Amino acid sequence: MARTDTGRDTEFAEWFLARRGRLLRTAYLLVGDPDLAEDLVQETAANLYLAWDRLDASGAVDAYARTTLINQARKLWRRPWWRRERTVDIMSEPISGEATCPDPPQAAADPATLPDASEQDALWQMVRELPTRMRAVLVLRYYEDLSEAEIAAVLGVSQGTVKSQASKALAHLRSAVPTHPELTREPQ
Repeated sequence: MARTDTGRDTEFAEWFLARRGRLLRTAYLLVGDPDLAEDLVQETAANLYLAWDRLDASGAVDAYARTTLINQARKLWRRPWWRRERTVDIMSEPISGEATCPDPPQAAADPATLPDASEQDALWQMVRELPTRMRAVLVLRYYEDLSEAEIAAVLGVSQGTVKSQASKALAHLRSAVPTHPELTREPQ
């Protein structure tokens, strides 16, 4: 029996299409694999669709989507195969440049101080190698631009844990690439 569209499906589809790119970029930054990122976004969309009526009424859809995405990534990280090396015959096509990297530095920045592409790639590789909670904190703080309180709520930890994880992660990255301009600037 076919269900009639009461506007719920249309509302969900519009919301999801408007935010899919951001969710996909966040997922990619968390897992570093375009196929796994797409899977995380699809799982998140399925969970959101099931809870849509409840969420739409409360106005907490974006926060719920972020939390669901992080929780889906956590489930993935707990699986034993996640820690093993995976080989493939052919490299998958990368997600478009807009989706894989955070927003580029401001155009007004001095070009001499901007890192080259190899430095950016090396930095993001180091971020991907961080422990999962540190990586999640950095992505949510510096890419999603969430406050410490919002990150704590998404991850289900205290604000102190968010601060310490961010501090440890940045210290690790700074020690590996001490001259990278993104790591030497002060947080806003």
